[in-house]
Amino acid sequence: MGNTDWLDRNEYPFASHHFKTAAGRMHYVDEGSGEVILFLHGNPAWSFLYRKQIKHLSPHYRCIAPDYLGFGLSDKPYDWSYLPEDHAKYIEAFIEHLGLKDITLVVNDWGGPIGMHYAVHHPDNIKRLMVLNTWAWPVDDDLHYTSFSAMMGGPVGRFLIRHFNFFANSFMRVAFGDKRKLTKHAHDHYRNALPTGESRKGSWVFPRRIVHSTPWLRGIWDKMPTLKDKPTRFVWGMKDVAFREQELKRWQQTLPNSTTLRLPTAGHYVSEEAPDEVNEVLANFLAERA
Repeated sequence: MGNTDWLDRNEYPFASHHFKTAAGRMHYVDEGSGEVILFLHGNPAWSFLYRKQIKHLSPHYRCIAPDYLGFGLSDKPYDWSYLPEDHAKYIEAFIEHLGLKDITLVVNDWGGPIGMHYAVHHPDNIKRLMVLNTWAWPVDDDLHYTSFSAMMGGPVGRFLIRHFNFFANSFMRVAFGDKRKLTKHAHDHYRNALPTGESRKGSWVFPRRIVHSTPWLRGIWDKMPTLKDKPTRFVWGMKDVAFREQELKRWQQTLPNSTTLRLPTAGHYVSEEAPDEVNEVLANFLAERA
């Protein structure tokens, strides 16, 4: 885990827990008791992304938020694959290890396919879905994604991420709808979690796999009809440079038992940019009778 002197324990006041995998220790937050809410992050985020939701909901619910290997306070073994398929296997093992039942699943960015991989294979263990600016289908025919994947997942992206922490330093700021919402203090918690070139391998592999994990994504999306009746809430940042109105519409068509809150000034990292709105939607959603 390395040096964590940079971590503000007032901002992130949670006890650390660890799940041991064959590749290293996966850090996670496990706060509160009651119904289970599982928060899954994307790139270059970690459980810090959901700190305001955990603080708000843990008095009444059990809030669990892992950091994937290579992110946050988890181990960052350089010789591991960092393929989303392998992250998904560890998340499945993590859920089984903790014995989590009747899960409310909250996903953003790569948390979408990683979480939906579990959900479509274990639909009876998913009670509700909350989807924040993500996807879970093949995009190898969409220039919007293939060009980004080729640039950021290729040699140029690898150089920028390894030497300049580009995803945390630059992309994250670009992806905010209102740049003022990413304070320096919060931003430092994403940058400092990836302190060295070697520790940033996971941050580079993810954009490459947007295209290269197409067969895996197709396998998830082919099974999505198993979730079509699940109660679902979409909270969508409409200024997201990655996931647009058309991606939201595809989700809505696939998961019709849903309602949507569009946030006109928010971008990609919705729970960081609009925590009060996310908290309100999620709290009301959980309070509804199933």
